[in-house]
Amino acid sequence: MNGIINVLKPPGMTSHDVVSFVRRNYGIKRVGHTGTLDPQAAGVLPVCIGQATRLADFLSANEKEYMCRMTLGITTTTQDAWGDLIESKDASFINRDRIENVLVAFRGSIQQKVPGFSAVKVAGEPLYKKARRGEHIDTIIRSIYIYELELLDFKENEIALYIRCSKGTYIRALCHDLGEMLGVGGHMSFLLRTMAGIFNVQDSYTLEEIAERKQECILPISKCIEGMPVILMNDEETDFIRHGRSIKLSDEHYSQSGIEKIIENDKINEQSILALLDSEGNLHALAEMLIQGNSTMIKPKKVFNLE
Repeated sequence: MNGIINVLKPPGMTSHDVVSFVRRNYGIKRVGHTGTLDPQAAGVLPVCIGQATRLADFLSANEKEYMCRMTLGITTTTQDAWGDLIESKDASFINRDRIENVLVAFRGSIQQKVPGFSAVKVAGEPLYKKARRGEHIDTIIRSIYIYELELLDFKENEIALYIRCSKGTYIRALCHDLGEMLGVGGHMSFLLRTMAGIFNVQDSYTLEEIAERKQECILPISKCIEGMPVILMNDEETDFIRHGRSIKLSDEHYSQSGIEKIIENDKINEQSILALLDSEGNLHALAEMLIQGNSTMIKPKKVFNLE
């Protein structure tokens, strides 16, 4: 059994809880999620089954989209509504124009401090375990990118935001930093992930639907390559790739759809990923292109055994 389930994670469950639910309902051990959602958050959580677990890192790297609410004037230990109170300030003087002006600083490429209460591991241990024990946590700074950040609503001390961002972005840290820049503090009070890469909330399945409809909820692995440059291989090339060997980019490959996105002005975009299919359209690998001597080679990164 191989594929991806677009799960609508309910609040109150960890991402690992969702994985355990899928394992029990499908009777399969090889299950993994892509892109952790905080326990109190809801929304899109793609879960990979079987060979699709090899796609987990690739899917986690995709853009995310969120709808969130934040409360001004109240700072908490976890930067959300479920932590302990640190400080309370009057936020009644904050207006919409002031918020709009501050949001400008958070669009584009920014540096973000990873929250102490997070699943990021240091020396093999999640930071939240250290935080719960009251231990000192060294500051970890990440470079992230905020593609879109829009103020949807503002009433009293409640702000509603739409965010489209890169992987690794902590929305509660964004809310915390926004509150600090406004001078009154703040925390995230609600979070819904509406998109993770090609998966969106409109097409997601609740746990009840998954338990009832089972196989109908599993999307094929090929769903994940939509919009990706594709190489169609002959039998010999397919055999090479299945054994983890590289193949040479031919004129025939170059003429196929999407390759021009990777090679421009004789330079290769190293961030681009290719989908390698056989003559019958079966996915065999995700690959990258690289220069070896005078040749351009296609090197497999993830090889699938779907037989």
